[in-house]
Amino acid sequence: MKINIITLGCSKNTADSEHLAGHLKRAGFEVHFDRTRNDCDVVVVNTCGFIGDAKEESINTLLEQIEIKTHGRKKRRIIAVGCLIERYREELKKELPEVDAFYGVNQWDEIVRSLKAEFYERLEAERMQSTPKHYAYLKIAEGCNRSCSYCAIPMIRGRHKSRPIEDIVDEAKRMVAEGVKELIVISQDTTYYGLDIYGERRLGELLIRLANESGAEWIRLHYTYPASFPEDAIDAIAHHRNICKYIDIPLQHINSRLLDSMQRGIDREGTLELLNKFRERIPDVAVRTTLIVGYPGETESDFEELKDFVRNARFSRMGVFAYSPEEGTAAYALGETVSEEEKQRRIDELMDIQEQISLEINEAKVGKEYRVLIDRREGEFFVGRTEQDSPEVDDEVLIHAHPSLYIGRFAKVVITQALEHDLLAEVKN
Repeated sequence: MKINIITLGCSKNTADSEHLAGHLKRAGFEVHFDRTRNDCDVVVVNTCGFIGDAKEESINTLLEQIEIKTHGRKKRRIIAVGCLIERYREELKKELPEVDAFYGVNQWDEIVRSLKAEFYERLEAERMQSTPKHYAYLKIAEGCNRSCSYCAIPMIRGRHKSRPIEDIVDEAKRMVAEGVKELIVISQDTTYYGLDIYGERRLGELLIRLANESGAEWIRLHYTYPASFPEDAIDAIAHHRNICKYIDIPLQHINSRLLDSMQRGIDREGTLELLNKFRERIPDVAVRTTLIVGYPGETESDFEELKDFVRNARFSRMGVFAYSPEEGTAAYALGETVSEEEKQRRIDELMDIQEQISLEINEAKVGKEYRVLIDRREGEFFVGRTEQDSPEVDDEVLIHAHPSLYIGRFAKVVITQALEHDLLAEVKN
């Protein structure tokens, strides 16, 4: 039996799909990760239910698969899983009767058994990579204990549940033994890691263990939370060569009143102190953030404060989202005070500021030497990344083809030209 897995949403979903695929492959199925493939007996759609756009993409993907089933492979089974299903299972069952089965989050055992195969609990770390072989996502926890007013994830994923350090390190070793060079550490809130099972935050210890024992050449930290950022994690990033000088930290806003309404546990002063701490203790650190515009009560004055913050903070990388009202969250009761058109204007203004900052940061790299990891080839260029760039979301380095370049390997290059979001380079002689 051929099974195709389509993954939507964040990299945490990617890790979940890979673990499911590992179990299915061990059970004897032929497993694929290919949205364009239509010859499989079963298609599993791992959905996202985070914000409006993500929910719409998930519904449209299910409708696409229903169309294929209706007008072609009538015996094909469609299995819908993940966050959207966890949140709207009963409604979706009524609206999409053509879907054969619905499973929420963490029901991988039930999915495998529904296909008449045995699920082996002891194979929790079993996985089949969907990413290129040289980088992989390493999920260290499930769920979230935060109470951010706009976020439905705790309702969907449940309470934070850390994995034991030994299990994470063992999985990392296996992935590196299979060719992974870059481990990207993820969870809904990586800085909370360990508090639930050890009684204290252990992210710093985990990073050090991964740096010393996994064999990975790059270890990258994603999805950190600004409140109570663990000091030992900062030290680990600063003092270990194979931990990337890179921090992904969604800040969402800078106005203290809005941060308080968002229930972020930090204010403007605390945010600025944390950013200064990163830059003082981790030389050349790349800070990536995301911001929300149009949150209920955000005034034009609040937005101007946010713009000034972006100008002064000079983030290496930045994304901006429009506030999306989510049923059941604290912010939902506040209503909408900013129109969709105004949200888009604010997004555009912030990204215009960031594009100029990004260009200036990139121009300062011209003539300098960097170590890059090659992800793929496109025409006359090999495409790679510096340690300041995460796959799929950050800048890339386009390198003129050279006999010494290979996908999945590192290369030393010299930057020759800077664009807003990319760099051009030549192999160093």
